[in-house]
Amino acid sequence: MAKANIDKETIINKAVELVNRVGMDQITLKMLAENLGIKSPSLYNHIEGIDDLKKQLMIYGWKQAEQRITQAVIGVSGYDAIRAMCYAFYDYVMENPGVFHVMLWYNKFQSEEMEKATSQLLTIIFKLTNSLDIPDDYCFHLIRTFRGFLEGYFLLVNNGSFGHPLPIFESFEISIDVLIAGIQSLEPEWNKIDSMKTTKGEPQ
Repeated sequence: MAKANIDKETIINKAVELVNRVGMDQITLKMLAENLGIKSPSLYNHIEGIDDLKKQLMIYGWKQAEQRITQAVIGVSGYDAIRAMCYAFYDYVMENPGVFHVMLWYNKFQSEEMEKATSQLLTIIFKLTNSLDIPDDYCFHLIRTFRGFLEGYFLLVNNGSFGHPLPIFESFEISIDVLIAGIQSLEPEWNKIDSMKTTKGEPQ
């Protein structure tokens, strides 16, 4: 590939391909440049170094996950939308294990761009839970619950921590069933809160 055809998007796409194949720990700028058919110094026209590459991959991953989930929940609602969100995340991470590993470093590379990339996805989760008439405070608790479940589950998968031969996806489906059943079990508590607000004349 000619040097003139290299841009930041091309670099990130090639880095995604490599990190999913060999893992971020094995990636060097020299390796990336060789796979692009350019000299390493040419990369600095678009990225600042290996840490900047990690940051860009992390932002890329969260944006891609958000797009997958956004598409998955179109036309569905309620608990079906919750399932669709989880399945979309499952598919993305299983297809991009290396990128997912980098996505977990969001606290290491704090920036306005990074915050925007993650907050948009968290907003989607909030809207999905809030559409079930769940009080706002509980919605934020559930955001933490789903983050802990989804990120933790695939961190274990990526590290080969599940040694039993039972299919990973079956365990994932059961986990979603358990989470949804748990959410549904709290519905009486939410209804009680709504009733108290109505009695006090608070806006719903």
